[in-house]
Amino acid sequence: MSIAEIAPPAEQRWRMSAVSWEGYLHLGQAFAGRHIRMAYDRGELELMTVSLGHDRDKSFLARLVEVVTEEMGIDILSGGSTTLNREDLERGLEGDECWWIQHEAQVRDLREIDLNKDPPPDLALEVAISRSLLNRVGIYEALRVPELWRWNGNVLSIYLLGEDGKYALSGTSLSFPFLPVAELGRFITMQRTMSETSVIRAFREWVRQHAAEWQRLRTAPR
Repeated sequence: MSIAEIAPPAEQRWRMSAVSWEGYLHLGQAFAGRHIRMAYDRGELELMTVSLGHDRDKSFLARLVEVVTEEMGIDILSGGSTTLNREDLERGLEGDECWWIQHEAQVRDLREIDLNKDPPPDLALEVAISRSLLNRVGIYEALRVPELWRWNGNVLSIYLLGEDGKYALSGTSLSFPFLPVAELGRFITMQRTMSETSVIRAFREWVRQHAAEWQRLRTAPR
């Protein structure tokens, strides 16, 4: 087993090669409950520790999604950083956040997800502040997650899965086509000068100001 290491400020990533599927699962059990994220791609394994800044941004973005769905009356199931994997594809990862939205009713009563028979999350979030040692986007593509949001610390980008099985950059969210997602980045950066509670309050007010218009867009025939 060979190991490559990179140590950016506040976050550390390690890459292990020639790791079996069984070894990946065993390490997942060993690190359960610890502040370590894992990604696996056909024998290559990445271990990552997350920084406060990383977790702050992902948790705050999750709160924004919760506000939108509450105010708009959209049913969701929050998956957090649950492990998503498929042995037949030899791929898996723990993302930052994920949600079942269009398929919420299908997974509402489940306590475990089996991607061999259950739908993948409709939306996943990746906070990509430091460089990954694996192609995490490729893992999401293989797992057929329809929509991926990536936040790089300054810009929130939307990627939608095409018929070719590859992500393409999009200006519109599939899960929230009415929502100007680029505006979310503005509220994230407001945390630098305001308390989180104050920003959430301002965001909720912004959503309420636009809710009637967004509902019309949401229910308009396509």
